[in-house]
Amino acid sequence: MIRRVGILTAGGDSPGLNAAIRAVGKSAQGHHGMEMIGFRDGFRGLMENRTMRLDGNVLSGILTLGGTILGTSRDKPHRMRVDGETVDMTRTIIENYRRNRLDVLICLGGGGTQKNALHLQQHGLNVITLPKTIDNDVAQTDTTFGFDTALGIATEAIDRLHSTAHSHHRIIVVEIMGHRAGWLALGAGIAGGADVILLPEIPYSTERVAQAIRQRVQSGKTFSIVAVAEGARSREQAEMIAAARKQKMEASSKKEKKRAKQQLASLEAHHSGNHTVQLSEQLELLTGLESRVTILGHLQRGGAPSAADRLLATRLGTACTELVAAGKYGVMVAARGEQTEAVALEKVAGQKKLVPLDHPWVISAKRVGTSFGD
Repeated sequence: MIRRVGILTAGGDSPGLNAAIRAVGKSAQGHHGMEMIGFRDGFRGLMENRTMRLDGNVLSGILTLGGTILGTSRDKPHRMRVDGETVDMTRTIIENYRRNRLDVLICLGGGGTQKNALHLQQHGLNVITLPKTIDNDVAQTDTTFGFDTALGIATEAIDRLHSTAHSHHRIIVVEIMGHRAGWLALGAGIAGGADVILLPEIPYSTERVAQAIRQRVQSGKTFSIVAVAEGARSREQAEMIAAARKQKMEASSKKEKKRAKQQLASLEAHHSGNHTVQLSEQLELLTGLESRVTILGHLQRGGAPSAADRLLATRLGTACTELVAAGKYGVMVAARGEQTEAVALEKVAGQKKLVPLDHPWVISAKRVGTSFGD
């Protein structure tokens, strides 16, 4: 029986998506004789039935390309903006799945995509996912494709910032992506020789960070590099957000829950918007050194995928088609060492892989004198 396979990319773009599309497409068609259909712009393209032909000519030459030839969006099947209103489009997506006579839908994405895929599975669709994100925070997999490339970009940025920090005797505060998980800031901070690394998982004391910088000055070091994840919080900020989350959970009425939710969103948005700049200003006052901010932002997502990400995406993509051939659905293809493992979506969706406080990277960083501000 010839299987018809649909594929889409959702969430933020990430290096390695095209490599994964290529791996799925080439192995599905060339090795298993399956038919492939690509949907443009994530779940919105599936809802609007906007398809793209994925034959050998289209798949040729995309291994090294960044971004995704399918396009992407952050739309959710059950909460999609249509004509200015938020609507549940699950039924329309199911109809298009059946209209295209699909046997399975393959979704490439991060944490949000895993939840959306589970939602569709619970509504009767056959779904398989691949873990993609530069944040490396998808649960139940050793790593995600996109992470290694972003890690290399962030590390190179820190390398380059060393020279100007040294020349001008400054503190350079470099903001690295990672809202809930600090893998990227941690890895790049260690690899780039940052003097201070601030993570969402470890609330910090600004005074302790300043103290670490002052100690460097006393030992003859006239500059410091601070690698900070965008989601890092001071102890005070972390306590305020934790209290707001608790209030949201304990709210009894709909009105109270809505108010608590808005308060939490406001707190998180405020801290995300100017946190790194405020930190830089505080360190300048506490240390007497000039401080400058560099925000890497979307630079970390762009460009050609690294060799490691191309290998990982190819390995996961070809393993995915083996699961399709075996008729095993409702799973994410996880990386396990040099092997792969099919993990039930119920174990993945809604979970975050955060940095453990006793992780070997954290221990190694502390042993070489890196401060975490704790």
